[in-house]
Order: sequence, then structure tokens, then C-alpha cells
Amino acid sequence: MGFGGISIWQLLIVLAIVLLIFGTKRLKGLGGDMGSAIKSFKKAVNENDEETLDSEQKSEQEKKAALEKQDAQFAESDTEAANKTTASKTTKNTDT
Repeated sequence: MGFGGISIWQLLIVLAIVLLIFGTKRLKGLGGDMGSAIKSFKKAVNENDEETLDSEQKSEQEKKAALEKQDAQFAESDTEAANKTTASKTTKNTDT
């Protein structure tokens, strides 16, 4: 027994029939076409993976830049609030 109930002899008979119908030249061309199709498919998948990684890295960088900008704005507004508080305290002390 071979693959799923098909013996090696049955596979050889099917292969012989296919060779008789299509011929070796046509099967060789078909094999080459299948090989190039698989190669181009793998290449396309790898290119897609690279593009996905690039876009993920760009989005991470954009998020990081946005967070840094928000932190800078928060620090700036916090500094301004502290300066206003200090200024109002000094104004109250000079009035008294």
C-alpha cells in the first residue's frame, strides 16, 4: 500500500498514461512553467512581507513621534503654569 490506498504500481501506470498522452517535451515545459510560477509566487509573498514590515516600522515611528510631541507640549504647558503660579505669588507678596 502506498499513498491513501494507491499502490506504487498504480502510480506508475498513471504516470505512463500521462507520458503517452502529453509527451515528455510538453511535461518538461509544464514542469518549468510550474517552477517559475512557484518562484514568482514566493517572491511576491516575500515582497509583501517586507512592505508590511516597513509600514509597521513607519507607523511605530509616527506613534513615537506623536507621543514625544505630546510630551513636549505637556511639559511646556506645565512650565507655563508653574511660571504663572510663581508670578502670582510674587505679586501677592509685593502687595502685602
